[in-house]
Amino acid sequence: MGIWPVLAHPRGPVRKGECAGHSKRPMVSGDDSQLWYDTRVLGTFPQGFVQSLREQKNKGVHDMMARHHIWRGAGTCIALAAVFSLIAPTGAGAQESGGTPPHWLVYIGTYTGGQSEGIYLLHLDTETGELEVVGLAGEANNPSFLALHPTEPLLYSVGRMTDEEGNTVGALNAFAIDPETGLLELLNQHPSIGGGPCHIAVDLPGRHAMAANYGGGSAIVASIEDDGSLGETTAYVEHEGSSVHPRQQAPHAHAVDLAPDGRFLFVADLGIDQIRIYRYSDEDGSLEPNDPPHAETAPGAGPRHFTFHPSGEYAYVINELDNTITAFTYDAAAGALDPIHTVPTLPHDFDGDNTTAEIRVHPTGRFVYGSNRGHHSIAAFSVDADTGELTPIGHTSTRGETPRNFNIDPTGRFLLAANQDTDNIAVFRIDQETGELEFTGSEVEVGAPVCVTFRAPFN
Repeated sequence: MGIWPVLAHPRGPVRKGECAGHSKRPMVSGDDSQLWYDTRVLGTFPQGFVQSLREQKNKGVHDMMARHHIWRGAGTCIALAAVFSLIAPTGAGAQESGGTPPHWLVYIGTYTGGQSEGIYLLHLDTETGELEVVGLAGEANNPSFLALHPTEPLLYSVGRMTDEEGNTVGALNAFAIDPETGLLELLNQHPSIGGGPCHIAVDLPGRHAMAANYGGGSAIVASIEDDGSLGETTAYVEHEGSSVHPRQQAPHAHAVDLAPDGRFLFVADLGIDQIRIYRYSDEDGSLEPNDPPHAETAPGAGPRHFTFHPSGEYAYVINELDNTITAFTYDAAAGALDPIHTVPTLPHDFDGDNTTAEIRVHPTGRFVYGSNRGHHSIAAFSVDADTGELTPIGHTSTRGETPRNFNIDPTGRFLLAANQDTDNIAVFRIDQETGELEFTGSEVEVGAPVCVTFRAPFN
């Protein structure tokens, strides 16, 4: 059993003698809790940490992180690079300062055509929750999901490109971020090989990017070069099979998520009702089937997106087709998932059409949220820290239609809901005690928003 980090600021815990959301695990030391709070909650690294990470890159990021007491055993205190990719896919890229910055950079992935031309940049005021549109950050074709590099000013997206024969094919895009403006410059594009790339992640050392291909039922890993561009394909896997729903006639890989320690890659496949599990090496970007090779959901469930609890002991998958969330215990040594239970995301009296979309765990680990497209809501649940079980809190309208994506800011104070079909993003304040959502009054227009990603400012 790993050490559970302090969930309140080390100068003032939530409850005397207790960790927020879990009262039975010991607290870490003051130095460790301060580091955990800065990286995990505030989204900042202590002075010199990012430079140290860069200097240690060739030696191996895991050795360096162990020296800074970020890991105390498999599945324990998680570095910002891991947390942001697993819970709030912001990448690290955090400012080297103490305390919360006055605003977050918010990058929005979209479906282009209509009112959108690519990836948009917004600012979120960290005190008031006021959201402001800065403008188009970079042009791209259907950059529907985004991931940030853990240490460098780099952003990666899925999308589409034109190949040498003039055909439109799936792509992974690499962008450099201008530290002064936050705007993006396209470095290069890499074919996704499979059709319909829909989800992307970057590994902990920032050596490789990986993506899921919905249409191809496959996953790809590509190297990241020293200049941030995408290099060679290091791994490619295709799934086989089907299931009982009309949309499950073939595999449909929908998400790629790394384990907290980066040793396993989990690929949620909507078409075969499985979460495929691969052993992953960040040294060469290779994938090998794990033993066990997968976790299963109920027939016709359609697992879509997947995420870990910050303790590393639990994981959750939102099932698109039967409108449920399945909770798992996680064995970090074996890379194995064992189901706990499955809960519905809809009110019992709703009988309309609906599919689910995104799932997030609050930075404290006390709450889980999932989005409903049709009911147009965020479903909130409390987490039992001893078992990982979910208990419904309630539902909140997203003030628009088709919330394909939402995200929680690194402080855990605000939730941004992206409504694809009504071209708007609404901001909600999160009650830190109850997990309930309250609309802040801030709402902006962005064409077909489908991914929300946070980054700390550069200066």
